Amino acid sequence: MTNTRTQSIDRDWWRGAVIYEIYPRSFQDSNGDGIGDLAGITSRLPYVAELGVDAIWIAPFMRSPMADFGYDVADYRDVDPQFGTLADFDALVSRAHDLGLKVMIDLVLSHTSNQHPWFAESRRDRHNARADWYVWADAKPDGSPPSNWLSNFGGSAWEWDAGRGQYYLHNFLIEQPDLNFHNEEVVQAVLDVVRFWLDRGVDGFRLDTANFYFHDAELRDNPPLPTELQNERLAPRDRPYNWQEHCYDKNRPENLDFLRRFRALLDEYPAATAVGEVGELIHGTALMAEYTGGGDRLHMCYAFDLLNTALPTVADIRTVIEEFERAATDGWACWAFSNHDVVRHASRWAKDRTDGAAILRLAAAILLTLRGSVCLYQGEELGQTEADIAFADIVDPWGKRYWPTIKGRDGCRTPMVWSEALPHGGFTTATAKPWLPVPAEHLPLAVERQAQHDDSLLACYRTLLAWRRTLPALVKGSIQFLDLHPQVLAFERRHGDECLLVAFNLAGGQPLEVDLTPTLVERLQEDLTSPVLHGRLDQQRLSLPPHSGLIARLAYGTDHP
Repeated sequence: MTNTRTQSIDRDWWRGAVIYEIYPRSFQDSNGDGIGDLAGITSRLPYVAELGVDAIWIAPFMRSPMADFGYDVADYRDVDPQFGTLADFDALVSRAHDLGLKVMIDLVLSHTSNQHPWFAESRRDRHNARADWYVWADAKPDGSPPSNWLSNFGGSAWEWDAGRGQYYLHNFLIEQPDLNFHNEEVVQAVLDVVRFWLDRGVDGFRLDTANFYFHDAELRDNPPLPTELQNERLAPRDRPYNWQEHCYDKNRPENLDFLRRFRALLDEYPAATAVGEVGELIHGTALMAEYTGGGDRLHMCYAFDLLNTALPTVADIRTVIEEFERAATDGWACWAFSNHDVVRHASRWAKDRTDGAAILRLAAAILLTLRGSVCLYQGEELGQTEADIAFADIVDPWGKRYWPTIKGRDGCRTPMVWSEALPHGGFTTATAKPWLPVPAEHLPLAVERQAQHDDSLLACYRTLLAWRRTLPALVKGSIQFLDLHPQVLAFERRHGDECLLVAFNLAGGQPLEVDLTPTLVERLQEDLTSPVLHGRLDQQRLSLPPHSGLIARLAYGTDHP
């Protein structure tokens, strides 16, 4: 199937786009087996379009034994039967395009399932046609692994294969062997996969673990994390993986040449794009800048700087954004507060707080006004919290292995709630057992209920997303932070002839009155504040109630790049 769409093409549509992440197992079950599927997604696309986003990102749905729920691919060119068929996928793409939505899909290229035919052949012996398609290495003389590299899921990143008599590399589960990107045949094979899905009509990709493609060919040991970085946020005691400086098992300079080849392939298509996941806390913003700079690599990237924090301060947000802006003079970021891998920010930031609802509205406004594209995770617009899953219901291998210290990722992956009145929140049929339980506390957050109330969080997201579309400076503009008050996150956004002042009260529930500088007072033109932000502009002063914000139009100044 070739891409024959002929509508006018905006090759730059991704810049400032809002992308809605769908975790297919948990979005909508259409056949009553308790597992969400592609047909279920298609049935709910009108809701996504009405929300006001630009694109959807669908987490893995390719054929897989599901050791890591689709992030262990056994066939890159087929849909897993749990999710449907290729025909179901084609129907989804067609319906999304009819609704004005772009379709991005997850591509897991750094590793495959150990059930993939490529690996079955590679492990057979040391001389077959795919013997070098994965990262194999001899044991050290004492029988120990080739290097000190660690798996993200704990323990050594090396697994002994008795049949072949060598170790193979797995940066994640033992069932997820790493491909050898130093082999040109491997690179060509994964690029062929990219072309396969572009020819089916997808508009882009989310690249899983985009900084893991290459390893050090010499298999040198990683050094320990520098002492000054050994703290509980960057190197928690329950995560030995974070105790290393990962300069040899990932983040390799060879990655840039592959990203250029990947981008050149995307550029053959009318408006294909990609957002790369940078799985790195220490050097995340630097890698984001490196991977998106120059116009010949990835279009955009995201790291985890804002995805695993407690309620952020002005300094937390400003530091991350300014670090990226300094490093990436021509790059582009994609920001998110929640996704399928981290504790939902509704729990990280607002759990057990009487002002939690206001905090979530403020979070939405901040995310949708920062410079960069945006990823929203399904249920975020409803305020779904991290679910407390009983051990008997845990399915995430990470949670199973390290319970109760680490409970895994199931808590952020529970089903979307559509109706408070229907069994399982309307996710599946009454007689089915959802693959993860639907928490009772999520039912009052259901779409059907919130859609009836103009003051709901869902209504807030819809309002902000619609408003954002009318202000080009919020979508594609530059950013410059302002020092108005230590607890006010303030910045200018500029694009074309539009200039905006954006300010948010992060004073932890306290109202603020902030005097503007004479220069800003001279430039003020009008208060554009949306009803959901609640801040006010009173001549020379910003009046910001707790957890509020304000946007005003400014005349151009001369002190902004």
